[in-house]
Amino acid sequence: MKQEINPQETNRAYAFEMWMKSPMPMVTLTKTFDVTRLLKRSKRGGWKFTMLLCWCIGKAASRIEEFRMLPEGDKLYRYDQLAIDVIVSNRAGGINSCSIPYTEDLQQFNADYLSQTQKVSASCESITIEDAMVIGTSAMVETELDSIVNQYSGVFNNPMVMWGKYRKGWFKTTLPISFQFHHTQMDGGDAARFLEELQRCINEGEK
Repeated sequence: MKQEINPQETNRAYAFEMWMKSPMPMVTLTKTFDVTRLLKRSKRGGWKFTMLLCWCIGKAASRIEEFRMLPEGDKLYRYDQLAIDVIVSNRAGGINSCSIPYTEDLQQFNADYLSQTQKVSASCESITIEDAMVIGTSAMVETELDSIVNQYSGVFNNPMVMWGKYRKGWFKTTLPISFQFHHTQMDGGDAARFLEELQRCINEGEK
């Protein structure tokens, strides 16, 4: 459910006053992750690596309260559901977006991921969950990337998590991930806490 809230009654009151009218309110942080365990889990379980990473993103975000709020226009909203948006290549040679509702149940998330992305690919029509706080993702796995800074349109204020191809070494596999967020939604410290939480979620896979 999506509900308008009074910014002055939240911990984002100061940020709302400071950044809502900023011409460039987005901030990007980049961190190199150790994804060795996630890749092993992908291969052993037959899971798609991107699906597992998206699930970890949702799991980490669900532990950060600021992800429940999002500025839109001149208002602030609170959500009780999170969703992960992925970019899908469609059968016409173009791309569409596809939102997957986040759930801690990996089996259910995987089933939704596979069914929804297949549907979008075949129909060439995007699927968006309107009443969920959507975390955008973009995986450009054709090449290794050090960092990604996304465009800001002033319309899409949602956080974005972006990455390229993972890098296999002798003893571990790493992946630089860029995280873009609206400064009204969270501060740098909150974003850094999310990135640390994401690494923990990735590591939890082989426990």
